[in-house]
Amino acid sequence: MDLKNLKNENGSVASTKLGSAVCKTVLPIVPLQPLEIIEKSIQKKYRSELWSPFIHALKEYEMVKDGDKIAVAISGGKDSLLLSKLFQELKRASKTDFEVVFISMNPGFNEVNLKNLKKNLNHLNIPCEIYEDNIFEVAERIAKDYPCYMCAKMRRGSLYTKAVSLGCNKLALGHHFDDVVETTLMSMFYMGKFETMLPKLKSDNYDIELIRPLFYVEEKSIIKWVKNNGILPMNCGCTVAASKTSSKRRETKELIAQLIKDNPDIKKRIVHSMQNVNLEKILGWKDSTGKHSYLENY
Repeated sequence: MDLKNLKNENGSVASTKLGSAVCKTVLPIVPLQPLEIIEKSIQKKYRSELWSPFIHALKEYEMVKDGDKIAVAISGGKDSLLLSKLFQELKRASKTDFEVVFISMNPGFNEVNLKNLKKNLNHLNIPCEIYEDNIFEVAERIAKDYPCYMCAKMRRGSLYTKAVSLGCNKLALGHHFDDVVETTLMSMFYMGKFETMLPKLKSDNYDIELIRPLFYVEEKSIIKWVKNNGILPMNCGCTVAASKTSSKRRETKELIAQLIKDNPDIKKRIVHSMQNVNLEKILGWKDSTGKHSYLENY
């Protein structure tokens, strides 16, 4: 991993060079903290920012129930590392009878990233099974011009397969509040449709349910937790397609940052709009039966 410092006001942002792409990553601002301090910070220092919204999503969308066996997918990034620690805290604190296992797919990480992943798992005391699935190479071979979509689809399928093989009925991913907001706007701006990232959904091809417990956790809070605990998560793990990745999410993120300057609650309002759709004032919609127009009931 080639890091070149790009100091910001906190002195904690760097660029990660991968191929011809340069990706921003978050660097810790303190030495790696003892496990006890890292774990306590979730319930103490960052309770309102991390623990409370995590529990809010679990309860509102009934994500964890008695008898569940949940596979938590760890990519090596900041979001999935936090998600894993949250589930460990939940297991200790909750009266709900559920099992949790941790899985991490190695789709072809370089040695530096793989070593860093193992170091973080060991320090954070996350008993995770790392299994091999050479998806980077396959995705580039069958979709050379733009492998990202194919890679994401294959990775999801691989995680589903692994989770089902372990007897899990749920797979937890680390998508957070900002992912939800950005995905919603991107669907409107670039795909011409209104849809969002759901907090949970049943797989079409596997007997398993996907859940997103970080649905209400903001990315800035995750970054603070990582930086202030001295954790260096993986960034830009892809070894073949970083330079081909669409810039649309980055552009959308930058747009939201501009809107927040005038309206600090804009992200919350966007998510609220997804929960408050007036079906009498939309031009059309589609469901399992096909496309519909408001003129059908005019």
